[in-house]
Amino acid sequence: MHYLRQGSRVTVSGSNLLRGKDFLDEAAELGAKKQASFIQANLLSLSENRRVIKEVQQRHQSLDGLVLTAMQQFPKRKLTPDGFESTLALYYISRFVLSYGLTELLELGDNPVIVSIGGTGMTKGEIHWDDLNLQQGYGLLKATLQGGRANDLLGVAYTENHKNGKTRFILNHPGYTNSGTNHLSQPFKGIMKVMGKLFAQPVEKSIQPIIKLMDNPPSQRLIAWDRTKSLDLTLPTLSKEDALKLYNLTKHILR
Repeated sequence: MHYLRQGSRVTVSGSNLLRGKDFLDEAAELGAKKQASFIQANLLSLSENRRVIKEVQQRHQSLDGLVLTAMQQFPKRKLTPDGFESTLALYYISRFVLSYGLTELLELGDNPVIVSIGGTGMTKGEIHWDDLNLQQGYGLLKATLQGGRANDLLGVAYTENHKNGKTRFILNHPGYTNSGTNHLSQPFKGIMKVMGKLFAQPVEKSIQPIIKLMDNPPSQRLIAWDRTKSLDLTLPTLSKEDALKLYNLTKHILR
């Protein structure tokens, strides 16, 4: 909504058709109906991610920003239609496919950035190299932390693989944000709704540092921030060796 107010063209993708309609209705109220588009898609699916890429390519001649926020917690282990553990598929693989798939359009932008929202700055969790699908001892926290660490490494590998490009990759941890509970089932939905009201900051506040980074990114290709603080890029969770290892493994499994 911020960028619609600035006069930009904005395409949003999500699984919830009603929330998409709300977005389009709000855009119309701003007088930005022609600038706004919504693509309904289940980003757990590889084919759906690839469809989103094609539709974005049809709608835009270039991109100035790609903002990746899709994330969902799964109390029980669930596989996607492609056979991936769902947390990893949404938190990492979807973002991998969209980032690389839309690079050509981003490189045509004036000052392009990819923003990936996650738990950057956290050091808990690890990549389970021999068991990415967590067949051995699944847990919600274990899956979420692995997805977060994979998301961090995505940004590192992307900038290593595009050293001659101009697209910057921003890894951002916005802090605990009350961004909704539509994806949860009871009793988790009720618990998180109360927790959000009591302890989380509103989206309007969380996005302000992200917007500043998008509009005026630092000169380096990889940018990692925890809320309003720049992070040391030598953190072990931002290891170039691990990032390229995960990149090559991901390319292999996507074949």
